Parts: sequence; C-alpha cells; structure tokens
Amino acid sequence: QVQLVESGGGLVQAGGSLRLSCAASGSIFRLNAMGWYRQAPGKQRELVAAITNSGSTNYADSVRGRFTISRDNTKNTVALQMNSLKPEDTAIYYCNAQFRFERDRWGQGTQVTVSS
Repeated sequence: QVQLVESGGGLVQAGGSLRLSCAASGSIFRLNAMGWYRQAPGKQRELVAAITNSGSTNYADSVRGRFTISRDNTKNTVALQMNSLKPEDTAIYYCNAQFRFERDRWGQGTQVTVSS
C-alpha cells in the first residue's frame, strides 16, 4: 500500500507565494520520479513539475522561473515552491509518484486559489 499525503495550498493574492509538500509512505522501494500536476475547472490535468530520484527536473513552460520543485530522498518527500503566483495558477494540485514496474500513485489533491 502506498500513501501520498499532501499539505500546503490555500488562498493567496497575485504575486504571492505558496509551498506544497507531499510525503510518500508504504511500499515505496520502487519509487522513481515524483511531481506535481494541476487541474483547473473545465481543463485537463497537466504536468506542473517533476523530479527524478537523481534530481533531474522538468517544468511546464507556464511555471518555469516561478516554481521550484525539490525532493528529499531520505524522507521520500517532494515540495513545490510557488512564487509570483498568477490567477491562472488557480487549480487543484496533485502529487504524483511514479514507480518502476507499477502504476502511478496520486495524492488527494490540494486547492490553490490565486486572487487578482
């Protein structure tokens, strides 16, 4: 059994910052990349940022330079520091964990709302 527990999120004004965290626990010995996706109302879920267990990162063009993903392999946690937030960043953000030879796992989602 794998669990992903998210924290962070909330309401912030445009230009502000938020930090999301996600902790993986359970049978995670095949854990590979971790990341964050988001889904805004009426839109498809999209990748925000991802990081491999060796530290390679990938960002959506819309967040590059504003968001930073980081990972602590000793604690199996991944964080997303979000700066210079814009109203269009408003969405439910989901933690994602990829595994070797297993299906992806998802967190329950956390709401991020950016007011203009």
